[in-house]
Amino acid sequence: MAAVVEPLPSKNWPLLFYVRFVLVLLLWSATVKLAYAVSCDVFTVRYLPGFEGPLPFHLETGYVGVGEKDDLQLFYYFVHSERNPTEDPLVLWLSGGPRCSSLSGLAYEIGPIYFRAAEGNGNRPTLALNPYSWTKAANIIFLDAPVGTGFSYSKTGKGLNMSDTKSAGDTYQFLMKWLMDHPEFLSNPLYICGDSYSGIIIPIIVQEVLNGIAAPASKEHLFNFKGYLIGNPLTDRHLETNAQVSFAHGMGLISDELHESLKRTCKGEYVNVDSTNIECLKDCGAFSKCISGVNKEQILEPLCYTVTPKQEISTHSRRSLMSIRGFLSSESLRPTTCRIYNYMLSEYWANDDEVRNALKIRKGTVEEWIRCNQYRLPYESDVKTSIDYHLSINTRGYRSLIYSGDHDMMVSHVSTEAWIRLINSSIIDDWHPWEGGTQLQSTSLRNVLQCFRVLRAATTAVSSGYTVRSLPGVEGPLPFHLGTGYVGVDERDDKQS
Repeated sequence: MAAVVEPLPSKNWPLLFYVRFVLVLLLWSATVKLAYAVSCDVFTVRYLPGFEGPLPFHLETGYVGVGEKDDLQLFYYFVHSERNPTEDPLVLWLSGGPRCSSLSGLAYEIGPIYFRAAEGNGNRPTLALNPYSWTKAANIIFLDAPVGTGFSYSKTGKGLNMSDTKSAGDTYQFLMKWLMDHPEFLSNPLYICGDSYSGIIIPIIVQEVLNGIAAPASKEHLFNFKGYLIGNPLTDRHLETNAQVSFAHGMGLISDELHESLKRTCKGEYVNVDSTNIECLKDCGAFSKCISGVNKEQILEPLCYTVTPKQEISTHSRRSLMSIRGFLSSESLRPTTCRIYNYMLSEYWANDDEVRNALKIRKGTVEEWIRCNQYRLPYESDVKTSIDYHLSINTRGYRSLIYSGDHDMMVSHVSTEAWIRLINSSIIDDWHPWEGGTQLQSTSLRNVLQCFRVLRAATTAVSSGYTVRSLPGVEGPLPFHLGTGYVGVDERDDKQS
């Protein structure tokens, strides 16, 4: 006797839709697994050396094979959102470089932990929780890409010759395979994010995603892609280098006279200078001399070592790690003076055997972990500008957030604002100051008066003036006495100085 199945009542259509959606996901997952021959190793990390007790967040590490035969093994860290992992956005985060490890994003920028200096010469650095982590509200994949970055490696030793377009293609393939292996995150809003050199790579990846979504027979239409986010993004090498003159003048690093002379003699072109333009060459030389002692990555910080401790002692063996101890204990590299000190802590930590065991790093794959490995392996910068990609993406209606720190001279806000104007994008939120509590974090000239409001809030009135006990940008109370005030002059004190 045949079974008779009655149709679901109309009131149960949400359940029917859900069942069908799940079946579609399962079919898609099976199809893509056959198409890509997925090779993924996934591990849950509950403890990390340097952090006291179990991790209060979900950390997963793993490898995803890309390339024709999965020869390229890309390593990643995945942190669940601490709020609602099933609904919060999914972020793919790429660091700059090229070939800077995503541990930079995890432990120095937006991740849930950060390094604290070792308590004693040569001890392993400790880890603390970051109260401002983006994982408070988002699931984040921190990816070591391209191959040769961080713990990512090539099985055969081939494939290490890399370029911008190859890097973007491999990362796109990683994303496809990772989502196939984690179908529970397919419905989460997807954002592709990063900073610095990833400003070249991310728009190419986004274009690949959008092309896949638009293709009739593709499976990418199941992605819930929403947009992309990039900070201080390298976008057009010529534009960024050329903008350094205007940026330096705006920050008071060069004089008005030199700035005007540069504009007059070079006609706004400071990169490809005509060798017969003697006056321009002379002014460019004067400009180079003025900024020779400036840390272009952060102009308010001192210009310190730009090499790793292992490069400093001229060896590339993990046996040399013991020599880092003396290097890190140098008084000239204390955290209060040099950012590179904290970067070196990550190299000491990531090359520790206990750390590697905890992260489930495959033995013998990466002899020495280097935070930024852009100088040892071949890399072709075959994309000179990503502006055209932004222009194409901008016509599709997806979200984008471009932000800049105001002390980065390498990729300054001057050049970023210039190319944003070129893509003729509509502005949703105009230029404005960022405020944290009562302290003004940054400001535009149009809002400079707000600075005075903050300064007044930090003063205490006295009979002849004011005693300033704290200042924006200075941590804690001032260690010296600072008085400000007015003195009346003229017959009736009409003039206040």
